[in-house]
Amino acid sequence: MSSRRRFYARPLLATAASIAVLTGVAATAPAATPTTAAPASPAASLDDTYYQDALGKTGTALKSSLHSIISEQTTLSYSQVWDALKATDQDPANSSNVILLYTGRSQSKSENGGDTGDWNREHVWAKSHGDFGTATGPGTDIHHLRPEDVQVNSIRGNKDFDNGGSTVSGAPGNYTDGDSFEPRDAVKGDVARMILYMAVRYEGDDSFADLEPNDSVSNGSAPNIGRLSVLKQWSQEDPPDSFEQNRNEVIFDRFQHNRNPFIDHPEWVEAVW
Repeated sequence: MSSRRRFYARPLLATAASIAVLTGVAATAPAATPTTAAPASPAASLDDTYYQDALGKTGTALKSSLHSIISEQTTLSYSQVWDALKATDQDPANSSNVILLYTGRSQSKSENGGDTGDWNREHVWAKSHGDFGTATGPGTDIHHLRPEDVQVNSIRGNKDFDNGGSTVSGAPGNYTDGDSFEPRDAVKGDVARMILYMAVRYEGDDSFADLEPNDSVSNGSAPNIGRLSVLKQWSQEDPPDSFEQNRNEVIFDRFQHNRNPFIDHPEWVEAVW
């Protein structure tokens, strides 16, 4: 891959006690997703209930506990994902639109499909990495499915994630080369936490492959995605913001009824890996 490396600094902001109402998110600019840290989820109440069996653990013990917790979920069909994404990724400044993951563009919910200019369903954990396709389970898990421009989705393809490459046409701030994709700064942490959620949720005990991150960018159809060291860096430098936190709540409350623990507890990234 390219030797180009891009590092950016974003200070970790102090967090408040409850989830903020989504405000002030730009509706049409490429950086539509908020780029500053938002008030944290109500971790205290979640720790007393949802995460109680994971507290005090690290490493494989923490990963195993989180797997048991988040595996309790409602599954969706691939067709149901369309409507789910219209709710999870709704533009807080325009309820008729969704925010696209890589471009940051605010686009009409009705402009979904497979034509040029439409948005479609991006598998952040590429579905060929583990060969799960669009099967109910990992193929329809909306914790890692996001709206994205059809052409940009195609450019990302099934590449691993890493720093480097040339600017992606139609998606300023994103970069790609022959073996990797680098998303814009505002969603780097989102991408990392989605990948790590998938690695905890799908452990090979439900007829699907055991998904694991590694430090490679040549994973092909193996059930792996890299580069883990870069994903960990991205998660630290781009902490959960209000858009990502709200998305986690909508998935939990309305659709799958499970959570991405790395949004609620970003420090668990380092505790597990």
